Amino acid sequence: MERLTIRPRDDWKETAERHGFTFHTIDGQPYWDETACYKFTLRQIEDHLEYPASELETMCFEVVERAIADEVVLRRLAIPAAFWDAVSASWRNRERNLYGRMDFAYDGHGPAKLLEYNADTPTSLYETAVFQWVWLEQAMERGLIPPQGDQFNSVHERLVDALGRIGIAGPLHLACARDSGEDRATVAYVEDCARQAGLDARFLHMDEIGLDPMGRFTDTDDLTISTLFKLYPWEWLFEEPFGLSIPTSGCAFIEPAWKAILSNKGLLALLWDMFEGHPNLLPAHFEDDPRAADLPRPWVRKPLLSREGWNVDLVGDDGSSPAPVKDGPYGAEGHVAQAFHPLPEFAGNRPVCGVWLIASQPCGLGIREDTSWVTGNDARFLPHIISE
Repeated sequence: MERLTIRPRDDWKETAERHGFTFHTIDGQPYWDETACYKFTLRQIEDHLEYPASELETMCFEVVERAIADEVVLRRLAIPAAFWDAVSASWRNRERNLYGRMDFAYDGHGPAKLLEYNADTPTSLYETAVFQWVWLEQAMERGLIPPQGDQFNSVHERLVDALGRIGIAGPLHLACARDSGEDRATVAYVEDCARQAGLDARFLHMDEIGLDPMGRFTDTDDLTISTLFKLYPWEWLFEEPFGLSIPTSGCAFIEPAWKAILSNKGLLALLWDMFEGHPNLLPAHFEDDPRAADLPRPWVRKPLLSREGWNVDLVGDDGSSPAPVKDGPYGAEGHVAQAFHPLPEFAGNRPVCGVWLIASQPCGLGIREDTSWVTGNDARFLPHIISE
């Protein structure tokens, strides 16, 4: 694994705009960064990232089986009791999942260590699936990178195929919050993939979802929503005014309700409890578990529902944090304690390797890079190549 400094394409911004990649720059700072790329060998991809992600996905299914049979676990995960039956039913009814992203700390030597699983509302989808592939082809054509390179990336093809096979009858509605341009662009990409799969795809904002007298969700044309792709976390849905109507609405969700178990940082503690010592896992416990006190200092304190690095803390020898913390709205729901495994550093840059799974099959890699020890929402996205 190498970080290669390269020359950006002169027209990359125009190319991004032409391809609909409108959030390439955020708050005046580059989000897409092609001043460098990461180079992997095929063995590194297959043995150290792809295979472990597949194995961990199978292990996650075992966690779901355990969780739905144990109210203590569901309570530990801060899933409201009113939704326990809905979460369990979604698993028992084999409601199909579409996508997820496992984030690993990996330095090229292995084993990669799972940091978290973005199993419900992962972003960086479009830039992984489409724009870094556009970059690969153009960079090779222009001599910016070695010729005949490849990429761990069949995300787009797998996504279109999975949407066509997921069993959607009637329109597919897609929704996200109104105030996020990145989320809207991500949903627009999934919408386009759905149309390529032959589906009738219709977008609306989350605040435009209504309820009819029978308790079914409706769109702005009063059409019943039978299947909803929502780039909106389950824990937020549970708190919505219409949330209590979810179990009886007759609506199928993408991602299904059982993903609320896997998108929770408590998953890290449950995985370690069930598969202690697995080479791709870091020791992790719920914070109130006595075993958490035995973790070497510093260890990482993660809120169960934290996103984009908010409220993630390092706990040092004296119990205080030796690093800055991004203050946010998370933590009241509880925490997990995870062993600290520093990200590799390349000239002051720390990459996280995000392995994408479509229909539970690993099929792509997206790399986000930060200078901080916690990868936040201002991290940059860098492309990658496979070259021996």
